[in-house]
Amino acid sequence: MEIRSLHIQGLRSHTDSTYAFTPGVNLLHGPNGAGKTNILEAVHYTCLAKSFLVSSDRYALQMGAGRMQIDAEVHTDRRGEEKIRFIYVLGNPKRLFVNGSPLERLIDVVGRFPIVVLAPSDHRLTEEGPDERRRFLDTLLCQASPAYLSALVAYRRVLKQRNELLARRAGMRREMLASYDEALTRHGSRLVVRRARFVSEFCRHLDSAYALMAETTERPSIAYRTFVPDATEVTEETLQLSYTDLLARRFGDECQRGVTLIGPHRDDLIFSLDELLVRRYASQGQHRTFVMGLKLAQYFYLKERLGERPLLLLDDVFDTLDPERMATISDLLAGEAVGQTLVTAARHDVFAEVLPFDGTSTSAIDVKTRTEKLPVAQ
Repeated sequence: MEIRSLHIQGLRSHTDSTYAFTPGVNLLHGPNGAGKTNILEAVHYTCLAKSFLVSSDRYALQMGAGRMQIDAEVHTDRRGEEKIRFIYVLGNPKRLFVNGSPLERLIDVVGRFPIVVLAPSDHRLTEEGPDERRRFLDTLLCQASPAYLSALVAYRRVLKQRNELLARRAGMRREMLASYDEALTRHGSRLVVRRARFVSEFCRHLDSAYALMAETTERPSIAYRTFVPDATEVTEETLQLSYTDLLARRFGDECQRGVTLIGPHRDDLIFSLDELLVRRYASQGQHRTFVMGLKLAQYFYLKERLGERPLLLLDDVFDTLDPERMATISDLLAGEAVGQTLVTAARHDVFAEVLPFDGTSTSAIDVKTRTEKLPVAQ
């Protein structure tokens, strides 16, 4: 997949901005505050109907604006040319149109236009608690599998309902949770089995990613931690029985604490390098390399599963790299391993020797804040 053009209206500093992209590396450079990262954010809105920077769309609106619209023209490997329009009006549900037709459910866009983002905040994947790793896992698998997305939405819904019931605490009896437990264990077991199989498959792509980053000879690995010892060896039906039994055993504890204590919402991924825990023993350089490896592996996994090259968005990732590592990553992006890439950086001259821009296959785009006020298209 490649994005050919992007038109942004009412998104942060972008009153009315239009960009055209080449099929290779596109470097978005300019001073702080020019809106480089928000171009990536706009692309993310068209591909997943949400921002990767904020949880509420109202915070992405330009100050004083009540409406945001983003139009993208893309070329997909499977379906050819397509047009995407994202619209958000303050106080109203956001809408997404593909080739002029509105999507009845926003989640139907997930996986249609695959995307991988590497941002400065991704350091939390290897340095902080399990929430970020579960989010990485779910974001990846939701793009790869509509069935996983459906199971996740259903699981989160019943988990919220079950927690609301547990939070009342007074007069709680086990049978009051029976219907919730059935749905929770059914959807939860599906998630756990799929996650376990995914980790087994994903490690192969992580090995490939590390092999491409030639400056390292370390061996990365990922282990999946859930509420059963080895989820790869069980069926969904068998796991559901174990899950139900565990919930029954923890009923008293759950009543005391008012929350569900067992389930995939408490899972974790354990990252290691040469059998040493990344979180505990890795240097800052190793942390950055591991995160880059995760994102490249995500790219390769989605490409294989979907038969579609994802867009690769890199936000200010080169600022923290030494010249040797910067050259290695630049060579990787300019090669045939990945498709189109959008990269943000404060300066473009530092790329002159390692990544020349010809304006045809690669481009350097000087991003300046648009201040003109133009009407938003209807």
